[in-house]
Amino acid sequence: MPQSAGRDKEERIPHVLAHNSADNVAVVVIEGLSAGTTAFGVITETDAPFDVQVKQDIPIGHKVALKDLKAGDTAIKYGQDVGRIVKDVAKGEHVHIHNLKTKRW
Repeated sequence: MPQSAGRDKEERIPHVLAHNSADNVAVVVIEGLSAGTTAFGVITETDAPFDVQVKQDIPIGHKVALKDLKAGDTAIKYGQDVGRIVKDVAKGEHVHIHNLKTKRW
């Protein structure tokens, strides 16, 4: 099948996805995202691209900080509060249970 004539720009596969423009964390969607990678991301709500320099190895399904987050800040994913940052996290670092806790209990 021939390629669409509308495909003038190079298609890139995202490393990370944010769902909402308010998100301050994004989900890793590839295996083996390594420290030092300039990760290509997309905000799925608007299809807007972005890049984030990854500072730590991050497993698939885990989160990466899209900005510096301080202890006490709220992590936003899907445009929703997904927990409280309990240890400072720099932009590009791994966000998971070691620095993020639910607010439910």
